[in-house]
Amino acid sequence: MVYETRVGEAFVLGASTWRIVDITPSQVIVTPAPGEPGKIAFWKADAPSRPVELGAALGKMTRELRAMDRDAAAKRLRDGAGFDDLAIKNLLAYLDDQAAATGTVPDDRNLVVERFRDEVGDWRVCIHTPFGGRVHAPLALALEARLQERLGVDARALWTDDGIALHLPEVESPPALDELILDPEEVQALVSAQLPASALFAARFRENAARSLLLPKRRPGQRTPLWQQRMRSAGLLQVAGQYPDFPILAETWREVMSDHFDMPALGALLRAIRSREIRVVAVDTEKASPFASSLLFSYVAEFMYEGDQPLAERRAQALTLDRDLLAELLGSEDLRELLDPDAIAAVELELQGLLPERFPRDFDEAHDLLMRLGDLSDEEALARGVSAGWLHALEKERRAATIRIAGEARWIAAEDAGRYREAIGASLPIGLPEIFLDPGADPLESLLRRHARTHVPFVTSDPAQRWALPGPAVEAALARLASKGDVLAGEFRKAAEGREYCHPEVLRTLRRRSLAALRREVESVPPDAVARFLPAWQGIGVRAGGMDRLLEVVFQLQGLALPATVIERDVIASRIGSYAPRLLDELVSMGEVVWVGRGSLGASDGRVALYLRGDAPRLVTAPIDPPQSDLHGRIRAHLKDRGASFFRDLYNSCGGGDEDVMLDALWDLVWSGEVTNDTFAPLRLLGPASRRPTRKPRLPRLIQPRATGRWSLVADLVGHGANATERLHSEAGVLLQRHGVLTREAAVGEGWPGGFASLYPVLRAMEESGRIRRGYFVEGLGGSQFALPGAVDRLRSLRDSGGGVIAMAATDPANAFGTVLPWPQSDGRMSRAAGAYCVVDDGRLVLYLERGGRSLLTNGDVQPAHLTALIAIATNAGRVELQKVDGVPVMESALKTALREAGFSATHRSLVAYGTRG
Repeated sequence: MVYETRVGEAFVLGASTWRIVDITPSQVIVTPAPGEPGKIAFWKADAPSRPVELGAALGKMTRELRAMDRDAAAKRLRDGAGFDDLAIKNLLAYLDDQAAATGTVPDDRNLVVERFRDEVGDWRVCIHTPFGGRVHAPLALALEARLQERLGVDARALWTDDGIALHLPEVESPPALDELILDPEEVQALVSAQLPASALFAARFRENAARSLLLPKRRPGQRTPLWQQRMRSAGLLQVAGQYPDFPILAETWREVMSDHFDMPALGALLRAIRSREIRVVAVDTEKASPFASSLLFSYVAEFMYEGDQPLAERRAQALTLDRDLLAELLGSEDLRELLDPDAIAAVELELQGLLPERFPRDFDEAHDLLMRLGDLSDEEALARGVSAGWLHALEKERRAATIRIAGEARWIAAEDAGRYREAIGASLPIGLPEIFLDPGADPLESLLRRHARTHVPFVTSDPAQRWALPGPAVEAALARLASKGDVLAGEFRKAAEGREYCHPEVLRTLRRRSLAALRREVESVPPDAVARFLPAWQGIGVRAGGMDRLLEVVFQLQGLALPATVIERDVIASRIGSYAPRLLDELVSMGEVVWVGRGSLGASDGRVALYLRGDAPRLVTAPIDPPQSDLHGRIRAHLKDRGASFFRDLYNSCGGGDEDVMLDALWDLVWSGEVTNDTFAPLRLLGPASRRPTRKPRLPRLIQPRATGRWSLVADLVGHGANATERLHSEAGVLLQRHGVLTREAAVGEGWPGGFASLYPVLRAMEESGRIRRGYFVEGLGGSQFALPGAVDRLRSLRDSGGGVIAMAATDPANAFGTVLPWPQSDGRMSRAAGAYCVVDDGRLVLYLERGGRSLLTNGDVQPAHLTALIAIATNAGRVELQKVDGVPVMESALKTALREAGFSATHRSLVAYGTRG
């Protein structure tokens, strides 16, 4: 543990005050200091985990308390533990609530595995055991490895002294109990495989590297920020990882496995479970039990600031950022739109000592002011609270002197006399001490450095005119300071023209003040405002048409994986008036737009992402599970050697045979993201063989519809791609353009590679450069929210109302429900499924038509306009046969009459609506 204080300071420990006498490498020597005010001691260290012996004792006590009657349990707690009546009541009630929720309270002989869905529909599994963190930590790592290996589930585990919490996203059902009970013989191998990629290993490696002086301090006597320690440690770990016998790696491994983990106790626990000495109880609950609620609170606290955590799966991406390239991409020198004029004026007053509360109180402080600011005229000194009497008193003591600069008498501190004589050529009065006549090294640079520390951004002419110096000489000195990093060059103020200079600390202060002013301007809006904002921001219902509008839509949809059956029919058509499919075919064939597969959805559909050709190298992701058969290899080789090819040429060069087999192999490469086409037509013609166009014997042999166009490798279109910084910058820009206000929930909802944490450094840099805004724009969402300036104004304008009735596909990115906002409570299960539709009225989800169109879910009052809008979009895919409304047969539903008036026709058991294809 490290005590962060200094010798001579007083601190409070327990009920006494102590003063530090000395700090040695191994001791902190203190003496009692009663009656002196002290500060609370701050010890920075990780709390040790509960030993397994203590955990077993706590479990035994819990079991015995549950076996006693209430009076006997209360007497034991009062006599044995010193509990008062209120503490006894709370503890026993806590155990009773847990028993009511799960039926069993975990103790030294009973473990509880609790499974439930959280508020967003993901499965949570909590393993309740009292045996402490030294057992739970390796078990959590082993469970992560096992679930990934056997079920392909990317589980996230958090452990405390009271159990393990697992988050299982995107799984239909939780793992069975057998999957969570590990064999004692294999747990060591699972932990060993998972440990090097864990955040715990990275943290302990950082501490060991620092302790062994492999991470020396650049600035002795000052603390190194934790984020810098993490970055330097991560770089060292990447290099050291290439040498398995590196001593610090071995020490970290020993420390974690021996000191932080209790592997013998974990093995004993698993053997006791296998021999049934310890019983494992599995229970499914509707919501988290009291014990699980405590675990989930720790889980939220752990991942609330995930972007700032050194998680192993994010570390590599975070370290690939090229800061210089990012500054170039953001245009970091142009801060004129960021720095607030009011903030600049306020900082100028502070730096120049013009605030009355900062006026000197005696002539000693007046001398300090001259040392800090430099030369001052009589008027300037008086404006800063320095009287003429103080100045003459300082002059009499040879601590200040008057010199003439630019034809004006000014006061300077005697210590600066030599610098002003050499840099400006000023004549000095007689009688100054000889030591003050030494100009030091680079006197002009020294004066300019002080000028920068005490002024907001300035141009070269400002110090040149003040000191009557030639501009080129001042410019050359400022350029030398800029090359050393003592000042920064750029364009900072709106009213200024040309290149300016500013001290780094001053610029940091201006940035903080300006960003604070921008954040204060924004008042958060309620969550339902997002449901009104997104359709308006993405142009749902815009009547503009043509190729230019289609390019705008593609620009906003870049990188978003949408079902091929939905992307044109429901998403693009809702944004363009009188949309014709030929427009997209023309853009693709012209090379302006590229489409890339992102995984199949059964036999007749798959996810597709659109990209503008110029942005594709920075946005197209790596292939997803590329197939590796011999036929797939021949297709790749042909496309690599010959380039874009028609299917008939591809078929002949790859050996012929069954045409459907060849075509299925080609589409395997399409869905993995390796092959694309110069037209969008094949994606429109997907479907089972029974629905494909029939061929008449007398007609020439035609190629299958899903094989039309020319096929090519995606790698040929994107080239070598882009480096990590350019890619992250482009990804952040795309998400901001699509969502306007980007939150963690939006990035997670899209399943963006790397998650919100990988984009966070870029978003933060974009905010610091003034490109975007950061604040708490929407209530109830994460604290890290970033927005385009125009989006903030649009969002605030829709705070209370707006948007009207809008029907859209459930998978449409303009639908906020299921990603940013939770689905409303209903009798069915709402999800962002392909083929499902929803109707939103003024930010409220009113109707949800499930996939297939057979079931309709309602939320609140339903108006005829809602049903009309639903029919208009749902019938684009053909006939809609509605059989149930809120789980009730449609012919018995209260909406039956309204549905018929809206356009449905009755059959013997359902209502049917027909579209243009119907």
